[in-house]
Amino acid sequence: MPNYNFNVNGTSVDVEAPADLALLWVLRDKLGITGPKYGCGVNVCKACTCLVNGKAVQTCVTSVASVRGKSVTTIEGLAQGGQLHPVQQAWLDRDVPQCGFCQPGQIMAAVDLLSRTKAPTDADIDAIENMCRCGTYGRIREAIKAAAAKMP
Repeated sequence: MPNYNFNVNGTSVDVEAPADLALLWVLRDKLGITGPKYGCGVNVCKACTCLVNGKAVQTCVTSVASVRGKSVTTIEGLAQGGQLHPVQQAWLDRDVPQCGFCQPGQIMAAVDLLSRTKAPTDADIDAIENMCRCGTYGRIREAIKAAAAKMP
């Protein structure tokens, strides 16, 4: 089986896996990182969203081979030096989560959006397309806008 080296949340990892194994299963089953969730497995719900080289990807449809030599950030890697990322803090301040299942993916998609758009419109936020079964979309919108106002 081939070996893949990449960076996860600031740490270099070496993983032996089939080339077509979904990054989601590498993160969860081989590395014990449980923030990215399995929801649909076909890039619809986006509960598995993480950042690869700073861009949102759905790990359920991203092969481990495609991240060789790249940097992967999961929800576990957002907080720095004991400080929550502004998006994480906004989620808490706006009381966004209900069941919480989709929230890691929602937050990672929001981080990606805010890296590209400093003052997102409602249309920008709606384009994220991550699903929330609890329907907290109004609070998600508020949290993203609040985080945008606090980001450098």
